Amino acid sequence: MRYICLLPIICILFLTACNDQEHPNKVYASGEKPAASKLPVSSKLDNTGTTMIINLVSKYYGLKNALVATKAAEADSAALKLDVMAGLFLTYLESDSVHRPVLKPYLDTIKNQSELIFAIHDETCEKQRLAFGLISSAFYGLVRQADLKHAGIYHQYCPMAFNEKGASWLSEEAEIKNPYFGKKMMECGEILDSL
Repeated sequence: MRYICLLPIICILFLTACNDQEHPNKVYASGEKPAASKLPVSSKLDNTGTTMIINLVSKYYGLKNALVATKAAEADSAALKLDVMAGLFLTYLESDSVHRPVLKPYLDTIKNQSELIFAIHDETCEKQRLAFGLISSAFYGLVRQADLKHAGIYHQYCPMAFNEKGASWLSEEAEIKNPYFGKKMMECGEILDSL
């Protein structure tokens, strides 16, 4: 019954994902046209696949930003959108015998952990952050395996997350806004890589 209610959301997200770009042959980070110095986003995938991975990253940012702000309800909603987009991406990859076997494990982790976040309903966001750590690791693996380039993605790391075990995340900006601590230690972290 829960999944029947999600059908309209899935349709809207799919249509949004397919119509986000102005030019059919180029994909740009954040939907912007490139300035003279900006290069179009590229990956090992075709244009549609690259568009889908950029839309998936956008949904990830929604979850990350909700955790930065420690807003549990927004994190629930963002996790649902991420889950749906990951499902659409998996469906899209069904006919891609080259990339599907490599990318599917990452997408499965993203999907499973997003569903867990949606099911938790933790007002403190602490349990959601545990699942987000696994999503972030899977996301970094996904974008590296897809060879995503010129996307304006920053791979950031906090050594103090999870009792000093450390954890990373992806961000759309170089400024550190830590999703594992929120306002407690907003600026704890460093940039490890950029894509």
